[in-house]
Amino acid sequence: MADVTLRDVSKSFGKTQAVSDLSLAIPNGAFVVLLGPTGAGKTTTLRLISGLEAPDRGEVLIDGRSVLRETPAQRNVTMVFQQYSLYPHLSVRDNLAFPLRSPILRTPEDAIARKVGAVAEVLRISHKLDNKATQLSGGEMQRVSIGRALVRDPAIHLMDEPLSSLDARLRAELRIELKRIQEDLGATLLYVTHDQIEAMTMATHVGVLDQGRLVQFAPPREIYEDPVSLYVATRLGLPRINTLPADLFPGAPSGARFIGLRPEHILQGTGQPSEVIRMEHLGDQTRLHLRLAGHEIVTLTDAHSGLESGDRILIAPRDPLYFDAAGRRVA
Repeated sequence: MADVTLRDVSKSFGKTQAVSDLSLAIPNGAFVVLLGPTGAGKTTTLRLISGLEAPDRGEVLIDGRSVLRETPAQRNVTMVFQQYSLYPHLSVRDNLAFPLRSPILRTPEDAIARKVGAVAEVLRISHKLDNKATQLSGGEMQRVSIGRALVRDPAIHLMDEPLSSLDARLRAELRIELKRIQEDLGATLLYVTHDQIEAMTMATHVGVLDQGRLVQFAPPREIYEDPVSLYVATRLGLPRINTLPADLFPGAPSGARFIGLRPEHILQGTGQPSEVIRMEHLGDQTRLHLRLAGHEIVTLTDAHSGLESGDRILIAPRDPLYFDAAGRRVA
């Protein structure tokens, strides 16, 4: 494994600026998640590191050496995509072994057998090694796809939304599995997603991208609690942060145009009068939808509170975030 560094990297496709002056340091052994909407530059960043794309300017370094003149194979990176891309006529064993049998690696068969066995054990698919890929479930196929990357022992694993095509239950299971595997192997991993739950639960560091620019890079808890902008604040948190005019509550600092309130940061029983619109009972939490001065607010409440639509309650902010007219953090 190795650390990976991007220095002032830019890449455009015609008139579209995909990545702009991106500087990013991925520590050895870290699980870094790039978070952002479609078009933010996440996948292009992976392709620039892998060598599938060349930057217009800037530097890409792996373990301290520039790799701009190296082919993807020479860079010793692996990439896992959203689709499984397995060989359907091959067994799980041969799908896992395929990268090791390349002419570049020339791995002896006894070493291949040991490596495939070890990775299958980590992935908990040892009992499926003799199955054809077509005999696997969706979750098992994605495990094999991830396993083909793991057998290589590369400098860095690059993963482009590998869980997005799975159903909710499988995504939850594989999130836990992938984090366990990364920790067990001490692997360096760069993972692209627009799913904030994946970012919060798996990452050691989160990089938030906006139109090809890295706007904040920090541990996920820091991103959540101390965002540098309103854009970043909306990337993490479910339900999303409430964005309201700053003068809706007293005490706004100078220059504040908006106040950001996480659902758990709204006090009930004191402050401004609001009207209950509806309740959402979701099992693990109950969301309370309120209307305050024409603005809709979502907060959390006790499932047995007895509130009903049309009731009026008092609310006040706790630990609010303030932003200026451009969305920059001011307090």
